[in-house]
Amino acid sequence: MPITKSAIKALRQAKSRRARNLARDKKLKSVIKSFKNLVKEKKIEEAKKYFQTLQKTIDKMAKVNFIKKNKASRLKSRLSKLLKNK
Repeated sequence: MPITKSAIKALRQAKSRRARNLARDKKLKSVIKSFKNLVKEKKIEEAKKYFQTLQKTIDKMAKVNFIKKNKASRLKSRLSKLLKNK
């Protein structure tokens, strides 16, 4: 256990950041999974509408540095390609 005041604060910050990062990770994965399921079930019109939500979520994750900018671009590109080819 931390002893100094700064170590106690650092532990507190680490716990809250971990919780925030886990929530963001779960959100990103669930949005991608939902989109892939829509495409897989051939619900193309719904998938096209949901793609906007997907892009918004990916952009937000890149903006807060949860994922890097190029990874966000790569994800959006691959997922739009998946939608386009169905």
